[in-house]
Amino acid sequence: MVLFRPSAFILIASALGAFAGPLPDPVPASAYAPVNMDEALLGQLLFYDPILSGNKNIACATCHHPKFATSDGVSLGIGEGGIGLGPARRGDPNNIPPDRIPRNSPALFNLGAAEFTVMFHDGRIEVDDTTPSGFRTPLDDDMLDGFASLLSAQTMFPVLSPDEMAGQELENDVSKAVRQGLITGDGGAWSILARRVAALPDYAQQFQAVYDHIDSPDQIAFTDISNAIAVFVAHEWRSDTSVFDAYLQDPETAYPVDAARGMTLFYGDAGCSSCHSGPFQTDHSFHPMGAPQLGPGKAAVFENHAHDLGRNRVTGDPADDFAFRTPSLRNVMQTGPWGHAGAHSKIDEFIRDHLDPVAAADRFGPDAEARKTVQLPPLKSDDWREMDDPIARDRIVQAALTRAPVALDPPDIAALVAFLKTLDDNTALSGRLGIPDAVPSGLAVGGVAN
Repeated sequence: MVLFRPSAFILIASALGAFAGPLPDPVPASAYAPVNMDEALLGQLLFYDPILSGNKNIACATCHHPKFATSDGVSLGIGEGGIGLGPARRGDPNNIPPDRIPRNSPALFNLGAAEFTVMFHDGRIEVDDTTPSGFRTPLDDDMLDGFASLLSAQTMFPVLSPDEMAGQELENDVSKAVRQGLITGDGGAWSILARRVAALPDYAQQFQAVYDHIDSPDQIAFTDISNAIAVFVAHEWRSDTSVFDAYLQDPETAYPVDAARGMTLFYGDAGCSSCHSGPFQTDHSFHPMGAPQLGPGKAAVFENHAHDLGRNRVTGDPADDFAFRTPSLRNVMQTGPWGHAGAHSKIDEFIRDHLDPVAAADRFGPDAEARKTVQLPPLKSDDWREMDDPIARDRIVQAALTRAPVALDPPDIAALVAFLKTLDDNTALSGRLGIPDAVPSGLAVGGVAN
């Protein structure tokens, strides 16, 4: 590997004929809140414990596993009704799920950083100081009392989703409560889960030790569970010690020459930093990028379509059609497949199509070779319904044409990939606490039996 001193960055950029825009400041320690390690250890157990799923067979870690860089290694995963982990996950022959999860499982890096005030691909939960709770979510504001952070509030949705963790229709007490619209209060889905956890002596003891407001197991609430998981995620996958971070901290740090060329493109002519800005390479905003749509899409129970309007589903604004949140690029080389529906399994092809959505739509049209590279666990499903429809395909492309395509040759893309590699953070990828050997419920750690 050829290295240079990054103080020579401008000289190299000039020699390449590229304009190097301003780089972000180093990530300050103040970007992260202090962590109570006992709370993080409690959250670690809960994150890997299937006790929080309706049928006690799926944990948070099932779809956000460190083995797959806190995602699941596939384009669109299988939640409830699946067996196995990552690309090996399959539908359970005895409980075949009705469809795939409609969006690619997002990575969890740096979600505890203060600037992450919007979450999910469509931003359906975000910090909002105009509400009494301080959050805006699809739920009523009075249901949000007790969630200590946006990251904590985020965890309330997967446990309520029939396709993710709750289970289908009336197959368990949690799914029955969700079906009846019972979320909070006695008999609600969150209360059922909290009582499951409280009934386990190991958990009861730890909750009482960690939280001063809990004097007895019956005082454990779902919000306490959620808060502990959030602290664990914030601690475990804090990511600010990459090669790129070392350069930002000390401009004399050696840096790969090919990555330096990619850096000039990223912060210059390629225009990547216009959206992937700031210390974590995201503007936390929403943009229509023309990413191919596959899988079941996002539809209400009374709708029959396979498209996903992205941010529009939150705002109702046609200007937000097919706009999705700009993802952070920390550890991005490890988090594929890429895109809101995970259509791309190779990062260089993703970059190429990302810069030219018209070409991307053609490459994923009917009978296209690109479809064969998509990593979908086997499941009977009409995955290409949207891309098979020329009108639907054109709507996705037209929404993305508000920006001009960027032409990069293969060496340029290779340089960008080299730069992205310097965003990998081995400490975050390895995890700080790791995977526990066992969880208090005695169930399979991470929802997957050894």
